[in-house]
Amino acid sequence: MSGDAHAAGLLRELQAIHPNIEIFGAGGPEMHALSSGKVNNWVEDAAVMGVIEVLKRYSWFKARFHEMLNEAKSLKPDVLLLVDYPGFNLRFAKALREALPNTRQVYYISPQVWAWNKKRIPKMVELLDEMLCLFPFEKPIFENAGLKTTHVGHPLVDELALEKTSAPRQENLVGLFPGSREREIAKLFPMMIASAKLLRAWRSDLVFVVPAATPKLATTMRAMIEDAAATDWIELRTGGSHHLMQTAACGVIASGTATLEAATFGLPYCLVYKMAWLTYFLGKLLVKIKYIGLVNILAGKKVVEEFIQADASPTEVSRWIQDILSNDQKRAALVAQLLQVSSQLGEPGTHRRAAVRVSEWLNFKP
Repeated sequence: MSGDAHAAGLLRELQAIHPNIEIFGAGGPEMHALSSGKVNNWVEDAAVMGVIEVLKRYSWFKARFHEMLNEAKSLKPDVLLLVDYPGFNLRFAKALREALPNTRQVYYISPQVWAWNKKRIPKMVELLDEMLCLFPFEKPIFENAGLKTTHVGHPLVDELALEKTSAPRQENLVGLFPGSREREIAKLFPMMIASAKLLRAWRSDLVFVVPAATPKLATTMRAMIEDAAATDWIELRTGGSHHLMQTAACGVIASGTATLEAATFGLPYCLVYKMAWLTYFLGKLLVKIKYIGLVNILAGKKVVEEFIQADASPTEVSRWIQDILSNDQKRAALVAQLLQVSSQLGEPGTHRRAAVRVSEWLNFKP
């Protein structure tokens, strides 16, 4: 969902620069709305991660791929803007480069090839006209390989500034953030509920709030809460994750953009993640970094505790929350580190800087 928000922010700025611009493609609800429906909203259906998970939906992805390619061939766009989602987007970039060699290709939110697959970089140099990256350490990686690269900063700086509140933190409130994908919810939310149950046995005054990214996910999560007989002490909200990050005493968060959001708001949290075991095994063979959390990657050390696979258990997670709630000094030190790392995300104006770069390619004459 964050990719949809980031892309929509760029496109709004692009519309301000070029009021008559036409936008087509595929994305999420925000992009769909600002394009008057010309961007198809299938982000929730496409939100799967992992080798096994993608293979199960191969025919669906193949159909969407050819629909998009045929639409692009018909429209002959001046610029193809690719946002995140590298497994699909880099294949689409190759197909479109072959079909429409004069269409400029700009990639926003650079794929984390520095973690997973550096062998992709030469292919990206061949296919893309420019990379717009969010983190400062990414720029030399692509630039040294020969790809024009601009560090535009992180759009969270702009997006979160609009949602800051002065509401105080509630010392007995724990935020549960199981992610915005159905598979994440299925794997992580039952563990979070079980962790909360253990914590209630430790401190009966603790209350738990979980935000659902969509009404559809809220329905799924509500059923899980009811099945666990936890309706009296786990409150489900649709949306409101940023407010919760600013009012909770601590949190448990699925790996992803939400971990950066929480760091920006100074929420002490631990990171959790589970995936299919085969996917995890293959990932361990490919991954070249020590941590999966973006805060830890930016810091170059462990700032946030990471509970992955079997370690993401009710016992381990509840033990961490007990420790952080019982130790004011440790909690304050973690908050300070989180704010220091999030300060590396850059200055406000990311969407505008990115839109200006795309605009340059719209005006490009070969």
